Amino acid sequence: MKQAIKLASIAVVVITLASVALSQETRMYRDGGNWVQEMTGDLGAARNLRLKLASGSVKVQGGSQTSITYVIHRRAYTSSEQEARREFESYRMTALVKGDTAWIASESGGRDRRCSDDFVINVPRNLDVAKIETGGGSVNVTHISGRVELETGGGGIEADDIGGPLSVETGGGTIDVGSVANNVTLSTGGGNIKIASAKGDIKAESGGGNLVVLSGLQGAVLETGGGSIRVDKCSGTLKATSGGGTVDLGEIGGSAQIQTAAGSIRLASGKGRVQAETGGGSIQLDGATSVQAETSAGGIVVKLLSSTGVQNNSTLETSAGDITVYLASDLAISVRAEIEIANGHTIRSDFSDIHVSSEGGPWGPKTVTAEGKLNGGGPVLKIRTNSGNVSFRRISR
Repeated sequence: MKQAIKLASIAVVVITLASVALSQETRMYRDGGNWVQEMTGDLGAARNLRLKLASGSVKVQGGSQTSITYVIHRRAYTSSEQEARREFESYRMTALVKGDTAWIASESGGRDRRCSDDFVINVPRNLDVAKIETGGGSVNVTHISGRVELETGGGGIEADDIGGPLSVETGGGTIDVGSVANNVTLSTGGGNIKIASAKGDIKAESGGGNLVVLSGLQGAVLETGGGSIRVDKCSGTLKATSGGGTVDLGEIGGSAQIQTAAGSIRLASGKGRVQAETGGGSIQLDGATSVQAETSAGGIVVKLLSSTGVQNNSTLETSAGDITVYLASDLAISVRAEIEIANGHTIRSDFSDIHVSSEGGPWGPKTVTAEGKLNGGGPVLKIRTNSGNVSFRRISR
């Protein structure tokens, strides 16, 4: 009697913790020279979705429905029905609900792995959490109001219309993100990354691909091992690092820290302090209030704008290249400039308050310097080039 009661209790617990799909149908059919096994099911209502797959592409789309349904296609690349059935029999798929979470998991015992899997999951839009892992295959998730976590061993990942935080990781595929109303964290071993719109903070990293951000309403940290970086708009602070590609930035609402091992750097406008460094490319900063820019071999062009309360000094330095600075007429600033080896190079200025002098004879190396205060002076602008011209230009209204 005690044993019977114990077994009954265990059965009750199992039924409470996990209920299998409300309905599931399986059919097998021939498609061209291959065989396909199709499984459809309904898991009922759940607040969360959890997929853990051995492999296969996944598409999850939110909608107005209240239950979670799935369609799974497993394709065997063989013309033999008997071989296809053996492949399908080695496939293990579990679909059940534990508490408020719908689980779909798969594993394959096939040795030849002459199969591919395709999962389509329809879920309620107001899902709290969707967490998807696949050993290898593409992932596409759209129209989810909650948190989304995606991981694949090597395929591309697409996500759009996500309301909660988005976390994405792929071993080497591309990442394409549409609209996200929260924070975004992305990582790929070497693919390109594109973000159309993110209302939260952005953190994106690629082992060597290109990074593109069209609109970020908070801060962003972007890093690539060798690709280019492009940001059209970032309302907060920005940190962009490349192992050797170009960095092209549009409108930056906060401070910007930019570094590349060899490429050029361009910034359309920055409202905070700008730090730009490249190992061997040009630097062009078309609108900033405080700048620290350095390149080992390339020219520097900077447009310094006046801004109330700015007290930071600015430094521009290149080992070999010209430096041109455009200054607002009402900018209060103190200037110190130097050409260390001025063989044929000079300093030119549109401002009479900047005084130019030189040291050294006509036949040997000479140093050219400039110093002055505009509008009574203010934060110091230091300029230095080993070999190149320096020009101070007035910003025309």
